[in-house]
Amino acid sequence: MAGRELLAAAGVLFPDEQGRVMVVRVSYRTKHPIEVPGGGWDASDPSPRHTAVREIQEELGITPVLRELACLDWSRDHHRPPIAAFLYWADPLTEAQREQIRLEAEELDALVYLTPEQLLSALPPLLSRRVGSCVLAPRSAAPLELADGRPVGHTALHLRPWPAPAYTGPAGIAALLPPGGDRPAPPPPMDRDTYIASRPRIRAKARTLFTDERGRVLLVRLTPWNGESVWVLPGGSIEADRELPREAARRETLEELGWQHEPGRLLAIDWVPGFGDELPRTVLMFDGGTVTSEQLSAIRLQEEELAEWGLFTPEEAQRVLLPATAQRLAACLAVRDLPPGAGPAELVNGVRQSGSPLVAEPGGSHG
Repeated sequence: MAGRELLAAAGVLFPDEQGRVMVVRVSYRTKHPIEVPGGGWDASDPSPRHTAVREIQEELGITPVLRELACLDWSRDHHRPPIAAFLYWADPLTEAQREQIRLEAEELDALVYLTPEQLLSALPPLLSRRVGSCVLAPRSAAPLELADGRPVGHTALHLRPWPAPAYTGPAGIAALLPPGGDRPAPPPPMDRDTYIASRPRIRAKARTLFTDERGRVLLVRLTPWNGESVWVLPGGSIEADRELPREAARRETLEELGWQHEPGRLLAIDWVPGFGDELPRTVLMFDGGTVTSEQLSAIRLQEEELAEWGLFTPEEAQRVLLPATAQRLAACLAVRDLPPGAGPAELVNGVRQSGSPLVAEPGGSHG
């Protein structure tokens, strides 16, 4: 199962009244010291929103007021596991909050606000693409769907490719930073490989919403497992070490239904807490559009995993799906009715999120 596991992280974008965004300097990094505040998801965090708040409390000594999820960036690297990176917009800091900032002494030694142009050069390339996308796209498009920092799905409707600026790191903004960046860096809290090995993992699934010409939802019933045989939307686990979510949605549709189908817009990003021995998982819901009776008659089920398929009105689907999955479906159908450039719904176990962190509702989901 290791190939299906990935890391999760959450960061926060603090704008100011001049349209600049906060960055911090990491004292123990010499190669890429400039970053946005935030850090890795911890197993005690009920959701990435909680991760973002906890990290800001630890790093800056203040509690942010989070707003919308700015983006989900699925990032891959040959030298580490893939990462599901969540970035959140926050309210600008009040004067009282700025006075209360206390940088985490063992890790951070500077804080500064940068213009979008300064950001793109000061941040390392992947983070530059990720943050740049969030800053350059209209906030009404959030959450953005990114792959290795590059726009995909509905995000590509809002962003044209822009030339990558030369990476300067802290040298390009030296005049804005307080002294200290040229002194010998202290040793990091732990070496990189040890840190990566110590971080908890999550899993992810890609599912697709198909409806027929009468608006009925295509569901599949899983073969019995542990005494259960539940209805779900088509899809399954993302092989995180070798594919992006859209690739997984395409593969799962072919394997489960026998269809060659390109996934449409991203409709929802749902964080499902772990229950029992299960790892938490992120479920990405893609739009499969309207399928014809000819396509339906050509379904070839993956018999090892699926017992049957059926078409259900949205009301019928709500009755046969597990509660969290039913809420996720309702959110997806609502996003479907929005203009094509609208972003997906941000959910935690099927519950729509907005504003400050919310505790996830109880109740399992088969993802």
